[in-house]
Amino acid sequence: MQIEKTAIPEVLLIKPRVFEDERGFFLESFNQRQFEHALGKQVSFVQDNHSRSKKGVLRGLHYQIKQPQGKLVRVVQGEVLDVAVDLRCSSPTFGRWVSARLSAENKMQMWLPAGFAHGFIVLSDTAEFVYKATDYYAPEFERAIRWDDPDLAIDWQYEALPDLSKKDQQAISFASAESYR
Repeated sequence: MQIEKTAIPEVLLIKPRVFEDERGFFLESFNQRQFEHALGKQVSFVQDNHSRSKKGVLRGLHYQIKQPQGKLVRVVQGEVLDVAVDLRCSSPTFGRWVSARLSAENKMQMWLPAGFAHGFIVLSDTAEFVYKATDYYAPEFERAIRWDDPDLAIDWQYEALPDLSKKDQQAISFASAESYR
């Protein structure tokens, strides 16, 4: 696999080795040893999640203030713009964000360590999004930041208004959000 650092060095883009021929393709989507070698530390995943969404659905920006989750995310059908926002107060990149287009076609993955808010918008007709998490989902600790917060000024690369859940419609501003100490 090939690892690329983003503008926030702890957020990584991972390009797996893909073996393709006229019959199809094969790739190793996860290898614990290689992943930990690339990160330089041990990581344990405890939960896998899978969602399917239609074009224009925006999920996020979500995080858990306790039991923060590191996430290894990828798209197995369709295409999304995936976004990570640094919520670590002590980080030199606090309040900054990075994004990447993840698709079934490019087979890239993004690693977001604990301490980041996460969201994505579906750019294709539909998309199936899967990810591994380093801690369990804890709804009592879940928080959401507005997707259109002017302090973050995220370029979602989508012209229309997104389709949001009720929870995401009630998300708070970045300035009001709890962050990681």
